[in-house]
Amino acid sequence: MLDGLRQFIADIVAPNADQDFAFDDTGYLLAATALLVHVVSLDGEPSVIEKRKLHSLIESRFKLDRGTADHLIASATRAEGDAVDLYRFTSVIMRSVNEEGRLRIIEMMWELVYADGQVSEFEDNVVWRAADLLGISSRDRIDLKHRVAERQPVSSAGAPKAEDAAM
Repeated sequence: MLDGLRQFIADIVAPNADQDFAFDDTGYLLAATALLVHVVSLDGEPSVIEKRKLHSLIESRFKLDRGTADHLIASATRAEGDAVDLYRFTSVIMRSVNEEGRLRIIEMMWELVYADGQVSEFEDNVVWRAADLLGISSRDRIDLKHRVAERQPVSSAGAPKAEDAAM
């Protein structure tokens, strides 16, 4: 009976404990991917371009095969849907990832923001808040934004937007 009660409590505390990706000090991949999923979901259903970019970033930057990346993105999408704020993700990342790695995560967020060719105030604000929670300076955040914007193809209307939020 005691084992049954323990299992019941474990199921409530961690209902999907059988998943490969969990939130703990090693769950930074899930936390980082959840931040990225949040970015592509800000303006509604992610576009095909945003989904492709997300998969490409997860596979190349985290060195995962397509199946593992798909599984990670699915887990992150569930986690992001259950989250009430960014702190749940950024706190895991802060405990597990050095500054260089956190800078790469912010760069990935900018790459997703620019994937659809435009930057909304909401997207800019989310990257700003995530960078702040990850201990990334305003200067570094804006430098990364410029770097990513410069790599974007020029649209028929001219160069991509590169204006910044106030520091």
